[in-house]
Amino acid sequence: MNNKGPGFFITLEGIEGSGKTTHARRLFSFLEEANVPSLLTREPGGTPVGEKVRELLLNPESGAMDPLTETFLLEASRREHVTEVISPALQAGKVVICVRFTDSTLAYQGYGRGVPLSHLHCLNNIATGGIVPDLTLLFDVEPEVGLARSFSRTEEKELRFEKEFLANKEFLLAVRDGYLQLVKEYPHRFMVVNTTEHSKEEVFALVRETIWQKLEKRG
Repeated sequence: MNNKGPGFFITLEGIEGSGKTTHARRLFSFLEEANVPSLLTREPGGTPVGEKVRELLLNPESGAMDPLTETFLLEASRREHVTEVISPALQAGKVVICVRFTDSTLAYQGYGRGVPLSHLHCLNNIATGGIVPDLTLLFDVEPEVGLARSFSRTEEKELRFEKEFLANKEFLLAVRDGYLQLVKEYPHRFMVVNTTEHSKEEVFALVRETIWQKLEKRG
């Protein structure tokens, strides 16, 4: 499955409240208006199975979960997502916009939970069949700002991680630092966008221009 086809795969990453979903929706609308065949999806989720896993993982009522159990649930959702949604869309030549992907697992379960990165790389590769994003936008935000935004916008049934962050700020900081470490390891793939210092319009203008330039280069 590692032949991802003629499409273009964009992932949006970042801690809670960083603006991923907002800008993913805006980018999808922009590409649709420009008549660029596109798909907007998310993780965990994206399929009926994935959405059930999402309900379980993000609901505060699920409580504490063994890090490997959490990882296996995410990877199961991802496998279904890639085989049923992402890979077919890329094979059809679409621009796929995905809110969260393998980097989230490395940041949260690896740098945050302490699951060995070697295990996660292996599981990610199995789940994706080797598919790697063409571009990853990391929306970086000050943790306190991001949490405040997320609590004001997210439904109670999806606040499991936010509530854990409030109780354990070190976890949140480790996740953010993990993302920044991934940027250093894969600079050719990542683009960091600061959403604390810039307005939504400034951020989206940068995202729009970056994506458009890359799509033009690909013809």
